[in-house]
Amino acid sequence: MSRHAETVRRVTAPEVRARKGGEPVVCLTAYTAPMAKILDPHCDLLLVGDSVGMVVHGLPNTVGVTMEMMILHGQAVMREAQHALVVVDMPFGSYEAGAEQAFANATRLLKETGAQAVKVEAGEYIGATIKFLVDRGVPVMGHVGLRPQAVNVDGKFRAKGRTREERARVLAEAKAADEAGAFAIVVEGVDETLAPEITAAVRAPTIGIGASAKCDGQILVTDDLLGLFEWTPKFVRRYADLKATIDKAAAAYAADVRARRFPAAAETYVLNASPGGKPQRRRVAGDGKRG
Repeated sequence: MSRHAETVRRVTAPEVRARKGGEPVVCLTAYTAPMAKILDPHCDLLLVGDSVGMVVHGLPNTVGVTMEMMILHGQAVMREAQHALVVVDMPFGSYEAGAEQAFANATRLLKETGAQAVKVEAGEYIGATIKFLVDRGVPVMGHVGLRPQAVNVDGKFRAKGRTREERARVLAEAKAADEAGAFAIVVEGVDETLAPEITAAVRAPTIGIGASAKCDGQILVTDDLLGLFEWTPKFVRRYADLKATIDKAAAAYAADVRARRFPAAAETYVLNASPGGKPQRRRVAGDGKRG
C-alpha cells in the first residue's frame, strides 16, 4: 500500500450530503488513472461519467456507452484516486427497466470497480428505483435537467426550464430523487433561476453544471476546462489551453524526428565492455522509470 493510501481518508457519500448549504462540493470527471491521480487531491468527488463515450471514445453522444466501458474506466480511476468519493455513471439501458435490473448492474459496477456510488439520470419514474438501491446499500447520485441519455427524445442537447411546464417537470424530478434518498443531485443545463429553486426544495446538495453558482457544488468535464477541444459548451470556463500545448509539442517532436535530432545521445543506450570483457548496459538518468 502506498504512503498516500495510508495517510489519506476517502470522502464518503454521507459527508457529501452533509455539505448541503455549506462549503461548495468540488467535483470533476475522471476516466484514466493518471488524470485521477492529478485531480484527486483537489476534489471532493470524482465522477467516472458516461461522457467518456464522447470525450475518450469519440461517440456522438452517451447512448452507445456500455457497462464494460464504465467498468474499465472506473477501475482505472480507482487505481489512483485515494481521497475523493468516486461515483460511476450507470449507462443508458442499465437501470431504466426496473429496480431489479438497476440493482444487478449497480452492484456489478461497485464490485468490479471498487467505486463508492453510482449516478443515474433521474426522470420522475426513477424514484422507486433509487429508493430500492439505497435501501439495499447502494449510494445513488441523481441527475436532472438536461439529461444526455435522453438526447434522442429531445433531438439535441438542450437547456431545460425555459417554460413553466419544463420548470415544473425538472423540479418534480429533483424532488423525486431527493425523497428516494439520493445523496446528491446533479443539475445540468437549466435556466439560472431554476437551479436555486431546486436547491432550496431538496435536502440533498445540488451539483451544478450549466446551472447556477448558487448550487451546493459544481462539476465540469475535465477535458473541457483543460481546453482539449476546439468547442466547449457555454457554461464551461477554460482554465488551460492544453490542445495548443499538445499540438506544439507534437509538432516539435515531428520536426526533430524528421531532422534526425531525436533521439540524441542522452536518449539512447550504450553497451560498454566490463573489466571482464562482458558487455554492460550503461544506465542513464530516469532509465526504466516513470515520473
